[in-house]
Amino acid sequence: MTEIEPASLAHSDALAAIHAACFPPTDRWDAAVIATQLSLPGTLALIAPDGGMILARAIAGEAEILTLAVIPTRRRQGLGRALLSAAMTEAARRGAAVMFLEVAAENHPAHALYAAAGFRPIGRRRRYYANGGDAVTMGRDLAEK
Repeated sequence: MTEIEPASLAHSDALAAIHAACFPPTDRWDAAVIATQLSLPGTLALIAPDGGMILARAIAGEAEILTLAVIPTRRRQGLGRALLSAAMTEAARRGAAVMFLEVAAENHPAHALYAAAGFRPIGRRRRYYANGGDAVTMGRDLAEK
């Protein structure tokens, strides 16, 4: 079983390395971007040192997944599900009642992960990504089991 631990500014380089292994160059967050996100109020970060990370924010009763990344060799082994579950638990602990995210419309594996975790499509953001791709906005009530 993979250990998931809270991440801090000291993990910025490790988080950035995981993110870089998962996204195309134009979409990668470097250590400076991650450090900026970590310094914002309400941000929570979790890392699985063997290849996964999630950044989220929980403020004023709502939470948002900012990014979730699992390196290719660790995919389809439950790591993404574990990170997502841990982030939902922590966001609820911080008082969030709902959680939202945006996911690339063509990212079918991510849609399946989020749907399995109880997220439902609630909207679409046209040309949301740098490559012109659409994002699907998804959400779920954190009180649901």
